[in-house]
Amino acid sequence: MSSTKAYSTPLAAATALEAALSGDERQGRLAAGQDPAKRQQILEGADRVFSTMGFDAASMNDITREAGVSKGTIYVYFDSKEELFMELCIVYREKLFNGIYSALEGDHDLREALIAFGKALSLKVTSDVVIRAQRVVIGVAERMPSMSRNFYEQGPKKGQAMLRAFLEKHVAAGNLEIEDTELATYQLSDLMVTGLFKRRLFGCMDEPPTAEQVNRTVTAGVDVFLRAYGKR
Repeated sequence: MSSTKAYSTPLAAATALEAALSGDERQGRLAAGQDPAKRQQILEGADRVFSTMGFDAASMNDITREAGVSKGTIYVYFDSKEELFMELCIVYREKLFNGIYSALEGDHDLREALIAFGKALSLKVTSDVVIRAQRVVIGVAERMPSMSRNFYEQGPKKGQAMLRAFLEKHVAAGNLEIEDTELATYQLSDLMVTGLFKRRLFGCMDEPPTAEQVNRTVTAGVDVFLRAYGKR
């Protein structure tokens, strides 16, 4: 006579199944658990669920259905909804900051470098994927402050440090006159997305801004900044 054992969590059931497998079967299961395509499939499903439902309302069952995988499969890759979300935060940071600081490298003209950087920043932070990511992270900030704080410190804060270092280099070269470079860095970042980022974030602008809108906003912002801090 066979008996069915009840497990407290899906993870416990998956662990028990793992222990019962033969060596060859276990090797195959571990290989499946390391499949990058399947992992990406789960992450993309989770991204859609979190973006639609928010973190608190979403469940692993919702993510399982959206990703098109079995519950056993999802628990091979991720132990919990929290772990899955933390992995997504890493993906979000990479999408947000990958490649946008190249304009600050080298010995380019100050104004041209700032405009090029501002365009890259503005296009990135107002894109659909980054706006969705920002909304999800903001949605968990009150309930999971350490997670949202980590997202900020490993992403935006590092980016601000790179921009600040660029400004300080030009202060040392005599091209800028800035007493408080930390404050000036935040001012410049805001000027580059004025009227674009917040409207996108709060749903007042359904589509990403056009290249013309971005160029006009960034150029005006950089010129205001240089009039305030440029060498007199």
